[in-house]
Amino acid sequence: MMNDSGSGIEPTPLQNVSATYVKIQRQYQQILDRWTPHVLNRWLATAGLLFLFFLRIVLSQGWYIVCYAHAIYLLNLLLAFLQPKFDPSLQDDLMADEIEEGGDPVSPLPSQRDDEFRPFVRRLPEWQFWLSSTRATLIALFCTFSEIFDVPVYWPILVIYFFTLFALTMRRQIQHMIKYKYIPFDIGRKARYGSAK
Repeated sequence: MMNDSGSGIEPTPLQNVSATYVKIQRQYQQILDRWTPHVLNRWLATAGLLFLFFLRIVLSQGWYIVCYAHAIYLLNLLLAFLQPKFDPSLQDDLMADEIEEGGDPVSPLPSQRDDEFRPFVRRLPEWQFWLSSTRATLIALFCTFSEIFDVPVYWPILVIYFFTLFALTMRRQIQHMIKYKYIPFDIGRKARYGSAK
């Protein structure tokens, strides 16, 4: 028998599986590409998934450990979203090390730090933040359908621990933002060039 390519060689089952996987992967990427420009709709869909997940947790009175792990993962993603890609504290430490060694620190092209324009580049881009949080929510939602993940725990301790962890990490992140004078959001700010008179 001849296949479509006309080579006369029949494809193996492994090649069929591989071709099917590539086809599914291509379709998945096309769906993601269509969703890319719709930021508000993407986040509303994720919020809807989160609502379904929390509704499942509340109505079933179980899977608190899944909910806690999901919340910790989302907190980790949020912190990566708020942090700059190039940490200014590391750059300051490197400059201090060079000065301590007696070497002449390499100065950047602008002579003053205030004259330099440095756009805020996130450690985790918004697209990756959305995609990772949506995937995590779907995985957590599917974990609630298995009794294996319904570990009996005293949930008020998990809630208190999460809010304590959230408050401490956000306080540290806000202090870092104040110390190095960066704002991770540009909503409502207008770019101004030159000196204000």
